[in-house]
Order: sequence, then structure tokens, then C-alpha cells
Amino acid sequence: MNTKKESWKCISHCGACCRLAPDERVESIAALNPDQLKVYLSFVGEDGWCRHYDKTNRICRIYEKRPDFCRVSTLGSIFHVSNADLDSFAIHCCKQHIRSIYGGRSRVMSKFQKSIRNQSNVDS
Repeated sequence: MNTKKESWKCISHCGACCRLAPDERVESIAALNPDQLKVYLSFVGEDGWCRHYDKTNRICRIYEKRPDFCRVSTLGSIFHVSNADLDSFAIHCCKQHIRSIYGGRSRVMSKFQKSIRNQSNVDS
């Protein structure tokens, strides 16, 4: 039996992770150090979305300069997840955020699921 490990991949025009409302991200806030928390809270707009997120085009306006807590590569150190488990953790987080923002049967979720399958096929 050959089981393929799913590999995380960000999809364009999603932005579910840019919903930073503190009351919706309790676990995330708890994992941040005081400096990260200060930056995080400064990014939260009145509507709960990151103030650097362009909601019309669903893109980050500071993508190249985004902080560490916005980078999947650093999620392991923030949430104490091993490198071996990082893909699974990131996939779980993305699914959770996409489901809460767009719905479990949304086009965004379908696009994310497809990207995971395609990435896993490339890696095997």
C-alpha cells in the first residue's frame, strides 16, 4: 500500500489567514511572543482583517516584508511543531481558516484541496 503524504501549498487569491480578528484567533495569539503580539495586534483592522490585506484583489500588500507569524516556514517554531509535521499542521490550519471564512464547500476550499493533491503528486 503506497500512501502519499500531503504537502502544503499556498493558493493565490485566498487570504483566509489574513483574517486576524483576535477573538477568532485565540490559539494563534497565545502562541506569539510579546513582540510578535504587538505587531500582530497593530495589523488588525477595525473589520478584523489585516490592514495590509487587499480584500478586493485578495492579496497581501506587504507579502515580501510580512512578519514571521505570516510565514508557514516559521509556524513550526511558533507553535512547537516539528518539521516532519509542519505540512500536516499548515494544511489543517488552512482548512480551518478557509472553512470559517469561505465555507467547507467553497471554491477556495476546492482550489486548496486540489493544490494539496497536485503538490503531493509532484513530490511522490
